[in-house]
Amino acid sequence: MSKTADPALLDALFTAAREARLKAYAPYSRFRVGAALIDEDGNIHSGCNVENAAYPSGTCAEAGAIAAMCLAGGRRIAHVAVIGEGDQPCAPCGNCRQRLREFAMPGLKVHLITQTGPGITHDFTALLPHAFGPEMLP
Repeated sequence: MSKTADPALLDALFTAAREARLKAYAPYSRFRVGAALIDEDGNIHSGCNVENAAYPSGTCAEAGAIAAMCLAGGRRIAHVAVIGEGDQPCAPCGNCRQRLREFAMPGLKVHLITQTGPGITHDFTALLPHAFGPEMLP
């Protein structure tokens, strides 16, 4: 999978994230989040946030998408899209940035999309510079 995805694949990624957000379980915060990612083979995997009355036992949308990718056999992320409520871009939390780092391909693109448009795209290193990764372990 190259660092640049064709526009149709990115459109499908953004659609998957938007559809995942609609399925989120967020009765406490009422802040639904959807995420979708493209793995090394060009497959799209999505997830949504799932809250729990015993905060902070819930899971983030990015974690759900990563779990879906792993279950399907994927191990590397080329692109990820995240969408929250409203018209402002929603960035991954600190924990999810580290989760993404675990599976990030070099040049991972993070698309912070909105309800009405494509939003902002960042290179992952802008969101988590000097990140700790698996290659740093003995």
